Amino acid sequence: MPTTKKLLLVDGNSVAFRAFFAMHSALDSFINRDGLHTNATFAFKRMLDNILEQVDPTNVLVAFDAGKVTFRTKKFEEYKGTRAKMPGELAEQLPFLHKLLDAYGIKWYELKNYEADDIIGTMAQEGAKAGMAVTVLSGDRDLTQLASDQITVQVTLKGVTELEAYTPAHFQEKLGITPKQLIDVKALMGDNSDNYPGVTKVGEKTALKLIQEYGSVENLYAHVADMKKSKMKENLINDKDMAFLSKDLATIRTDAPITLGLADTVYPGPDNQALLALYQELDFNSFIKDLAPQEDDDAPVQKDLPVTALTAANLPQALAGDAPKTFMIEMLGDNYHTEPVIAVGLGTPDQWYVATQDAILREPALQTWLADAQKVKYVFDAKRNYVAAHRFGATINGIDFDMLLVSYLLNTVDNSNDLGSVAAQHGYTGVETDAAVYGTGKKRQVPDDQAVFIQHIAHKLACVYNLQPQLVKDLQAHEQYTLYTDLERPLAIVLANMEIAGIKVLPDTLKAMGVSLKERLQDLENQIYTEAGHEFNINSTKQLGTVLFDEMKLPPIKKTKTGYSTSVAVLEKLQDESPIIQMILSYRQLAKIQSTYVEGLLSQIHPDGKIHTRYIQTLTQTGRLSSQDPNLQNIPMHQDEGKQIRKAFVPSHPGWQIFDSDYSQVELRVLAHVSGDRNMQEAFKENRDIHANTAMKIFHLTDPSQVTDNMRRQAKATNFGIVYGISDYGLSQNIGIPREQAKAFIDAYFEQYPQVKDWTEQIVKTAREQGYVETIMHRRRYLPDINAKNRNLRQFAERTAMNTPIQGSAADIIKVAMINMAQALKDQHLQATMLLQVHDELLFEAPREEIPILEKLVPSIMDSAVKLAVPLKVDSSFGDTWYDVK
Repeated sequence: MPTTKKLLLVDGNSVAFRAFFAMHSALDSFINRDGLHTNATFAFKRMLDNILEQVDPTNVLVAFDAGKVTFRTKKFEEYKGTRAKMPGELAEQLPFLHKLLDAYGIKWYELKNYEADDIIGTMAQEGAKAGMAVTVLSGDRDLTQLASDQITVQVTLKGVTELEAYTPAHFQEKLGITPKQLIDVKALMGDNSDNYPGVTKVGEKTALKLIQEYGSVENLYAHVADMKKSKMKENLINDKDMAFLSKDLATIRTDAPITLGLADTVYPGPDNQALLALYQELDFNSFIKDLAPQEDDDAPVQKDLPVTALTAANLPQALAGDAPKTFMIEMLGDNYHTEPVIAVGLGTPDQWYVATQDAILREPALQTWLADAQKVKYVFDAKRNYVAAHRFGATINGIDFDMLLVSYLLNTVDNSNDLGSVAAQHGYTGVETDAAVYGTGKKRQVPDDQAVFIQHIAHKLACVYNLQPQLVKDLQAHEQYTLYTDLERPLAIVLANMEIAGIKVLPDTLKAMGVSLKERLQDLENQIYTEAGHEFNINSTKQLGTVLFDEMKLPPIKKTKTGYSTSVAVLEKLQDESPIIQMILSYRQLAKIQSTYVEGLLSQIHPDGKIHTRYIQTLTQTGRLSSQDPNLQNIPMHQDEGKQIRKAFVPSHPGWQIFDSDYSQVELRVLAHVSGDRNMQEAFKENRDIHANTAMKIFHLTDPSQVTDNMRRQAKATNFGIVYGISDYGLSQNIGIPREQAKAFIDAYFEQYPQVKDWTEQIVKTAREQGYVETIMHRRRYLPDINAKNRNLRQFAERTAMNTPIQGSAADIIKVAMINMAQALKDQHLQATMLLQVHDELLFEAPREEIPILEKLVPSIMDSAVKLAVPLKVDSSFGDTWYDVK
């Protein structure tokens, strides 16, 4: 800890806005499994790390605005009146910024009738009086008026990590005034952002010149009569009252009635367990890897369990009897397709057996027991164990209890895949987390103390066994036991077999695409340089902005304090202005395909020539499956260059073909079913184009022939946006229209489908009453914030209440279809293999002669998976590659 006390004060709202817009171009990429936007939280966290490392503070406080109404709005009603409403995508993140600060051990504070600036101003003076070195961080230069010999104000320049330090010396060098005189400058020039006018036609240069000459507004007006006659003098005299009011509004208070002191801001450092839980909730996997396990001196000491080394000699003894046994294959890493097995355990509370050599998995006696469906097994993560056993030539049948799946169904909010963490959620404290025993990230390893390692395996085995009765009882009480036994448990084995099968990928095809892409990227670079007149770094926002807007004089769409925005949204609006714009957009698109898909997929091909993705069954709160190592659900579908990647995905046998079946608009069909909306149900029953149907309403058309492709595209975005509880801001950003028009679209949509509106209101009401919502198969999602006092938390929970029954029911439907399809292939003795699930799509490979059978079989199985009030529709196709089927 530093010897000199250092106080760090952060302008929470300002930095949150800066964080949000610094990563605005990545808005759609930073969404967690629950649909929460996380870009601002991600950037805010990076800013926090940066400033904490730079300042090394002993005390920290983050100040937030308490609301729009302050003492300033009472003095001047128009104060900040022109500011746009905070985007919902940012507002929903504010509670998570608070959670982040709590996990960091950082005090945050807001004060009714005052702004964050006033809290900071008051605490900065308190810190300075106490002899502390004070640092203020903000994205707003207004706070620089606080700078003094003891107070440095750091203002974000680029994004949230590049800063400009304001001190009295820097003020003098840059502006020729003192920090306090900034208030006088603001009094004269006004502030467009805060919406107070100052003096008519007095800009920054004039204001600076006047304050440099007169020192203050008060002295200026004491001598205004001595000025030569001019329009400026006339404006000064006429706007005197506004100048003094503006000065008052611009002055940050240093005597706000705050209820905390410096002692409340002491910074103890972060709580890694709290951070881990938050990062898991937000899907910040890169941050999870950086966390080191904390030592807890007060943690309960585990009692040793009876453990015997499992060997070939005592296998018959270990496997004897018909009572259920816990079984476990232990690996350190996540990718169980390639991770070495470090232990195998099994047994009952009478005796636990642990082998630390993987050779035990090849023993015939163990393989026979594993394959016997009559031998009941309890596991944690059935799919992981099934795939790992398969690597050793073993098959597991008879899995009755999967603690991971059961816990996930009971509460999808807490969906860790660490046994220790899951156990703690159910009040079981007798087992450590893997992070505590093995470490995290690159430091993960088996403990040097072999006894500690073996006891950890034994305690995990005991935990699964001991929790089984209670968790099964809870499932039955929630009416979810059938969901587990008939859907999630059998699906785990279906997914395991799909992962084992893998999908063949041609590396030469990918490499050839890589060569072609590099050539095209080089050609595009040269074309861009020719248009620009010189070479520059195309990937540099600053250099690109200079070329486009300063040198080529293209009209800037958006400019911030750090320069011109060159986001995709901005560039798309400029496509008609110059050929260089489309070149740059194409360059970015191709560069992403090259790095993410060509190079990324090549690194994931296994020695058998296949990619074996992992399906994560317990990640999302809606029940949707996720794909990892690699993610095959994100391969582009709409851009031809991206679709070309699919040419590398081929059948694994000569004479076979790829077969694909895809649900058509399944989420909207689910919405029609659960809402009972007559207009929507009629449209689906009559097989009308639902997007054209919606377009006619929102564009006030009378004939389907009037619907253009662009109208249909915007109507489609509206249809699916409603399913995801989209805001008018979000819809406006998605389809590039004004926010007011987006609101009109949403209003028109609900006029067309009034019972959908009724359903959204009813489902929110139901969620408030019972604290959760359910899918058509009773998949339950708890909404702890549905009655929260915090408006942002509550609104996000309300959107989730509307969205989950739709997404979750769609997930249920395709899961039923997958289970039925796997059984049908087996029953009909077909060679066809189910390879991939991509959202609402199933991909197979099959001998050419089986394709006609699949053309009838797959749609019939998928169509009949679940009975809805409207028909399910499936589109099928086949070809020699994955590319050919679409």
